[in-house]
Amino acid sequence: MMMNWRSMLFVPAPAPQRWANAHTRGADAIIVDLEDSTEPDAKAAARAQAREAVKTLHANGAIVTARVNNDPAYLEDDLEAVVTDGLRAIVMPKIEAAAELENLSSMLDALEYENGMERYTIGVMAVIESPRALERITAIADGPRLIGIALGSEDFALALGRPPAPLSLGLAAQTVAYAASARGIMGIGMALGIANFTELDGFTAEARRSHAMGLTGAMCIHPNQVAVLNQCFGVSDEAIAEAHAILAAWNARVDGVVSHNGRMIDRPVAERARRVLKSAGRA
Repeated sequence: MMMNWRSMLFVPAPAPQRWANAHTRGADAIIVDLEDSTEPDAKAAARAQAREAVKTLHANGAIVTARVNNDPAYLEDDLEAVVTDGLRAIVMPKIEAAAELENLSSMLDALEYENGMERYTIGVMAVIESPRALERITAIADGPRLIGIALGSEDFALALGRPPAPLSLGLAAQTVAYAASARGIMGIGMALGIANFTELDGFTAEARRSHAMGLTGAMCIHPNQVAVLNQCFGVSDEAIAEAHAILAAWNARVDGVVSHNGRMIDRPVAERARRVLKSAGRA
């Protein structure tokens, strides 16, 4: 079953004041972060806090993921710290090739066994953060355990040498949306940087555009951004009502098509309405 995380909120592992109440912020999933928010000399100490964050957030009813470091110097220790009851997925940054996901899956096999978990309990969100990775997205998207593909907009723009804006990131975001949709997994991201959490008008406009291009949700760094993402990537009451009306007309048809409010309704339109209701939990 395809999950639908409209909003994924980052919380730094070494900041208990940030993650202790993160479950109250309304995000569909929480990302306990051991990567960018933790300096190299602080990572060892942060791992114990990351494990506590996973357990605490899970106990409080949150869907919990963890972003680890895609670096052999840190990866094994990071995974050992966060793989525990309550962890739903690993957010794997800076994926450059499918082989990295194969290696990650093997490591998770061993850790799930050690922790008494069923195999594949923990999914993976692969983050595309460079033009090279984007070229290889077809192979990456077929990797094991994937529940979603994400665009790391800030690092992708850095690799491209341009600001994180729709003109530089639009094609990358669309490509992620297509690859994810083709495999029935989440497509996470926006063609915009997420660092500015006070300028919500532009953030809202781009979230709506990203939803329109086929992405299913986005990551964010501040609670202010959560409600925007939940609204823009969610299903409105108007869309639900229209989907119900389309299906009512479709079910009452006498031949292969039917007219509804001046619009011809055929099977693809009816199926799209069903999917709208399913994504809204109204099927």
